Amino acid sequence: MTSLRMTEVAFRNSPNKTSDKMKTKIILFLAFLIVFGIGSFFIYKGYRDHRRQIVMDKILSEKKEKAWLSLRKTLEDRIEHFNGIVCVVIEDLGSLRQIRFNEDIPIPSASLVKVPILLSCFYAAQDKKIQLEDVVNIRPSDRVAGSKVLGNRSAGCKFTIKELFEPMITESDNTAANALIDCLGFDVLNSYFKKIGLRNTNILRKMMDFEERKEGRENYTTARDMAYLMRRLYCKDFLNKGVSTQCLKLLEQQKINDRIPKRLPKDGMRIAHKTGLEKHICHDVGIVFSPNGDFLICVLIKHKDKTAVSAKKLISDIALLTYNYYNLHFKM
Repeated sequence: MTSLRMTEVAFRNSPNKTSDKMKTKIILFLAFLIVFGIGSFFIYKGYRDHRRQIVMDKILSEKKEKAWLSLRKTLEDRIEHFNGIVCVVIEDLGSLRQIRFNEDIPIPSASLVKVPILLSCFYAAQDKKIQLEDVVNIRPSDRVAGSKVLGNRSAGCKFTIKELFEPMITESDNTAANALIDCLGFDVLNSYFKKIGLRNTNILRKMMDFEERKEGRENYTTARDMAYLMRRLYCKDFLNKGVSTQCLKLLEQQKINDRIPKRLPKDGMRIAHKTGLEKHICHDVGIVFSPNGDFLICVLIKHKDKTAVSAKKLISDIALLTYNYYNLHFKM
């Protein structure tokens, strides 16, 4: 009797257990389908977005290339109609795309030579030829024209080598530059110029020494060499990151801003640059840290006009045209 009851109970419960298992399987299967569907949707969406981004990037790249060629043509027309020799290197520091005109023509460097002088001092300090805290005595007879900072100091004033860097770069102080030339000497400076990697940059006379110029001794550089220096500082690979950063900060404090920065926005812009100006010579070289792309710009001009007004305008126009390439057409 007991055996029959147990069999009867098992018989009654068996269909319910089978039904529960089926329900569980169905629920799991449905859950799988939902998860699989959602996963497939996102995989497809990701693939679709990726393909769309590839297409968009290609379109943008083609537009940039077309605009870059248009910029080159515009600059070429401006340069061809200028009354003098214009040497230019412009480089997109993201893509390394370049525009170059007359980049290897040697041009009197004027105050551009102060940048490799600065770098040579750091090199010499590393080689223990000098110490940046060494004291330099500026005598009244050392003062020359174009010395806005040191020209106002009392006779016999003293500076450390490092203290001369700021007036030399930010105010283009010629007395400061000449003091540093005396510290190292022409031979040492020229050897460091080559060691830095400059191919056609030299120093044979002091700043404002026009008697030496009459004798045929002149300081020369090229747009290619200046672009090379700016690129090394931007990449922070001159000696080390710390030294490169120091040099860039000095160039960012430039107070002569009537060329590259003149027509660019004043707010939110960083520009590290150095100017050069002498009779029939007008330069500006540097790096523009633009919101939509950093670029290097080097413009060296040997003009035939009585003043540098047209040369300064050309440099500011070139800077604005290049800035517009990034910030009017290709905002990120």
